Amino acid sequence: MTKKTETVVIGAGPGGYVAAIRAAQLGQKVTVVEAEHIGGVCLNVGCIPSKALITAGHRYQEAQHSDFLGLRVKEAALDFTKTQQWKDQQVVKTLTSGVGMLLKKNGVDVIMGRAKFTGPQSLTITTKTGEEKLEFKHAIVATGSRPIEIPGFAFGGRIVDSTGGLNLKEIPKKLIIIGGGIVGSELGGAYRNLGSEVTIIEGAENIVPNFESDIQQLVANKFKQNGVEIYTNAKAKKATETTDGVAVEFEVKGKTQTIEADYVMVTVGRRPNTENLGLEKAGVTLTERNLIKVDEQYRTSQKTIFAIGDIVEGLALAHKASYEAKVAAEVISGKNVAKDYRAIPAICFTDPEVATVGYTLAEAKAEGIKAQTANFPMQANGRALSLNATEGFVRLVFEAETELILGAQIVGVNASDLVAEITLAIESYLTLEDISLTIHGHPTLSEMVMDACEVGLGLPIHM
Repeated sequence: MTKKTETVVIGAGPGGYVAAIRAAQLGQKVTVVEAEHIGGVCLNVGCIPSKALITAGHRYQEAQHSDFLGLRVKEAALDFTKTQQWKDQQVVKTLTSGVGMLLKKNGVDVIMGRAKFTGPQSLTITTKTGEEKLEFKHAIVATGSRPIEIPGFAFGGRIVDSTGGLNLKEIPKKLIIIGGGIVGSELGGAYRNLGSEVTIIEGAENIVPNFESDIQQLVANKFKQNGVEIYTNAKAKKATETTDGVAVEFEVKGKTQTIEADYVMVTVGRRPNTENLGLEKAGVTLTERNLIKVDEQYRTSQKTIFAIGDIVEGLALAHKASYEAKVAAEVISGKNVAKDYRAIPAICFTDPEVATVGYTLAEAKAEGIKAQTANFPMQANGRALSLNATEGFVRLVFEAETELILGAQIVGVNASDLVAEITLAIESYLTLEDISLTIHGHPTLSEMVMDACEVGLGLPIHM
């Protein structure tokens, strides 16, 4: 028997489940097809569980190093099995079951299986019990991405991707990370705080290469202070499992070196999940990078099919996928909306945290904009001092003549939360004066945004 629905969403990650719920809220009959786990990579083996391990590492370090507060802990012991149970049961399971409940509450049908297009308005779903056929008016493809496997580092055993790295049964005494981007740096920091000796091998000139050089330097310096060994401009060649570990061969400055560890984690990027979907039968066109071509409303070359998230051009960010999900669902529902990437924050949960949004100064100048920056240091903020977290700064990028806020780079405690105010400011076309005239609570970290605006206006109070 062939089932029918108005809109089918393939994938139930932060793009797919949001698209399904929004489409249902707007009156559509919606079916979600998910091959593995409700919540996708982000909730199950990505954003959420990684932050849980990062939090555990921070708490462990705080328990060991709180003498400056007058607090002395006789002994801080870490039960990693319990840590992993908390991560899986209290964090991941709570969120994923909550998403399942939201889908049900909104009347979304969920089918666990693998979908494959048989035409522009039909597909088959392979489930554990057999095969189902589904016809639809519209489809939203949100199948996400997976870790890249590089030559010489086939996943298995002690050679793991980020998913395997999040689910280790033990804390490695020594851990090698191939790739010092956001994921590698976040997990490297987490395991260092949990007690591992960590080595990062990065092919670029600096770790976290997508950020500005002064930000890269702050993160790298903190890693080095914590005993993390970093090799940059390095090429990983191969990994060989030994009796009780793994040996990694890499080249740096023309010399080949070999180091050993308990595990090696490869975090060199992700590739889109666009294979085996039958997209050719649906008339959907791909780019040279196997991404799906979409227009301003996320419509593919086949007008009945939309695509969002990691499988389309742009940053592979969960919040970007969720934004795109709402646009696609609203377009299908008849609304005249289109994408607007004016302000997409990017966040790295290293120590210190990094968050950016909008233009950097260099990017603004490259666009021909006469821009300036205003910086305010964390060490001048009362709340940061009381948290003993004074590393970093808030930097605003603004148009020189109009004082319109164009972007920001934040490094330091709670940067991930502080960036929200500036994201809203950019979206709302606010100026330095708009924020400086906004009363901020005291003592708070958010005052630094106001203080940075006052620096830009030439009227700083706290500098």
